[in-house]
Amino acid sequence: MTILYADDDIDDRDLVLEALREIDPSISCMTATNGREVLDMLEKGSCLPDYILLDINMPGMNGKECLAALKRNERLKSIPVVIYSTTSDIREIDEYLGLGALTFIRKPHTFTALCAAMRIFLPPDNGKKQDRM
Repeated sequence: MTILYADDDIDDRDLVLEALREIDPSISCMTATNGREVLDMLEKGSCLPDYILLDINMPGMNGKECLAALKRNERLKSIPVVIYSTTSDIREIDEYLGLGALTFIRKPHTFTALCAAMRIFLPPDNGKKQDRM
């Protein structure tokens, strides 16, 4: 499984990468610092990720603009997009879901909560590290 994660905050990127490794070391994660990088990576790449994880507040092209562009693109619109942000504004969250996001995950405050949040969108066969022992 491959996830493309866009966030301009390096600490957040590192934590998400660590959480994904904890959940399932076989998950491959590409990173970008803004929405424009996401679109550039996807337009240039031959393989598409299984999921896109998007922060909202990024310089250049933000997550909302990127989500809208992804959903307008015939080649990219079927990739599930998970919005990952600190916002708790219900109207804003509804807007992202209305634009085609698979789900919304509020950035948690602990690593354990982060791992649990990542498991929300991963298929059931991922995140069952203990089942593989």
